[in-house]
Amino acid sequence: MAAAADLQVLIQKFQKLSEDDFKEEDTNVFLVTCQKCLEEEEESVLLDIIQDEKNQILIRNVGWNLIGPVTKCVQNCAPDSEREKTCLEIINSLIQLCNPKEIVLGILEQIDEVVDYLSHVILFLLQPLQTVLLKLGNKKSYSVGLSLSTLHSRIASLPVPYTTEQMLEDKHSLCRCCLALVQFAQPFIHTVSQTTDLSKEPDIQAMQKELLTFCYSCLKSPLLWAQLNLLPEDGSENHFHVFAKAIMGFLLSLGESLPKVFVQRGNTAQRLETDDSVPEKETYEAESVACLSYLLFVHHIGMDSFPFVFGPSFLVKSNMDHVVVLLKRTEESVLSKGLELLEHSLLRVDNESLHEDLLDVRAVGQVLQDLVRVMTLCPIEHLRKKSLAMLQLVIDKFCVEGKYKLFRCLLKTSNHAGVQGYIIHNIKTQIDLAMKTNHQNKWFLGTRLNPLLHLSLSLPEGAETDLLQNSDRIMASLNLLRYLVIKDNENENETGIWTELFKIEQDFLKPLHTGLNMSRAHYEAEIRSTNEKKKGSHSEKPVCCVSAGGNKLPDMTPQMQLQVLQSALFTFDLMESVLARVEELIEVKLKSAPEEKIGSSKDV
Repeated sequence: MAAAADLQVLIQKFQKLSEDDFKEEDTNVFLVTCQKCLEEEEESVLLDIIQDEKNQILIRNVGWNLIGPVTKCVQNCAPDSEREKTCLEIINSLIQLCNPKEIVLGILEQIDEVVDYLSHVILFLLQPLQTVLLKLGNKKSYSVGLSLSTLHSRIASLPVPYTTEQMLEDKHSLCRCCLALVQFAQPFIHTVSQTTDLSKEPDIQAMQKELLTFCYSCLKSPLLWAQLNLLPEDGSENHFHVFAKAIMGFLLSLGESLPKVFVQRGNTAQRLETDDSVPEKETYEAESVACLSYLLFVHHIGMDSFPFVFGPSFLVKSNMDHVVVLLKRTEESVLSKGLELLEHSLLRVDNESLHEDLLDVRAVGQVLQDLVRVMTLCPIEHLRKKSLAMLQLVIDKFCVEGKYKLFRCLLKTSNHAGVQGYIIHNIKTQIDLAMKTNHQNKWFLGTRLNPLLHLSLSLPEGAETDLLQNSDRIMASLNLLRYLVIKDNENENETGIWTELFKIEQDFLKPLHTGLNMSRAHYEAEIRSTNEKKKGSHSEKPVCCVSAGGNKLPDMTPQMQLQVLQSALFTFDLMESVLARVEELIEVKLKSAPEEKIGSSKDV
């Protein structure tokens, strides 16, 4: 009560002064006393003083400085409490009395500087900020842009809910802030949408650019990180889905052409420099447009305003730029969006309908590399599986010649044995299809197949190849060779395997024999050494240190090491078994075929 009494004394003194008589020290004492009054929970006293007509001269001059103390008071109030309602009345009263631009700066200063209770402060100040911006008249574009930029930068710092439970709990109030931001921007969007000729209204035209910048910023954050597939159990709509629909609606209301953005903004180097209605360059960040494409083609938000004048193949080609942007990230939510966008783009086209020329597009090659990277390096299992499924979907959609070029490219560029083995398995599938259907395309038969065969039926480093590390590739190669020997009649030689047999023996079978002998001898020696160590030690304490990829793995006991070594020998046994079967089949075929039909000499 002491501060309230002091404030009354000060007010009686100031009421006797004219505007010119106020001194800086007087106003400082007044502001400090007001702050103490708020700290003592006497907000109603301060409200009465502000609303008293006798104090309007004082409040008009220094009132905007009260926004900071009132905001700090709100941070200690429970949401929707009587104290908070009184503080809101104080702010609204200040708006009626003080210079609007000073109030805007005062509010934005508090939003920009607040550390604790960020969302609470934003939700409290949004309505007053909207009110004072609307009071600015025809010169508000700069203030609206500054307000939206400040609000977005602070909201973007809030953690994004990852699960349905987190979204419903909304611990950091990000969902509430996003929905409140929609209400905040609505009247300014309406002003622009109702203007028939923006060229005659330069301030509104400037505000349109600020609003577009804001919308694209929201597409990048939080929508790029948000989980839009989550479905609350209570039947309510996903909050981020609601926010996404609002932002896409804003873009349309602002006169944005979604097809133009999708096609011409997909590559950040492509700009419509002649279009004066679009915002500045940074508005169209690649991640923002990639998110826009995701909302369009995965969730169909805004699709009603997207005319289907583009063919499915063109949409695939255009979307590849956006998929690249998403797949280069490592965050699960963004990676999953990239994979979903790729899937929905490809599902629009028929199998074997994509032309091989599409592989010459840089973005397509990058997508293939990114899929391989996610398949082999991503620590999240469901994303690895999804990437593998997407790689197969890409393969399925290309024409036969496209598949051929795709396989050659991946075999040459991928250093991962699992990926190489997967491609070799696909090659086997295509050869089988070509032999069964007898269609006109001969990309997987005859001489055209030879380069692909030699890429598949070889060891990367000859006899020195690490057979364990390359076991997936080697087994796929052996299975392919076994299939060719069994299925391709040596008299017809459709695949060319029989004329290429000598080279295959030199590049693959003989080095594999040598490698298996060397590897088996090495691992058998390791087993003997480990057994000797085991006999010499009566404890099972770790005695072996192992590193992988430069990282030290947990130490292994001799028993654990023996299990690893035995597993390696089992892999070699399997390879030798299949290799022996292949060589047996070759020998049988060679004996039964006329000598001139088989390329078993160096002259072939």
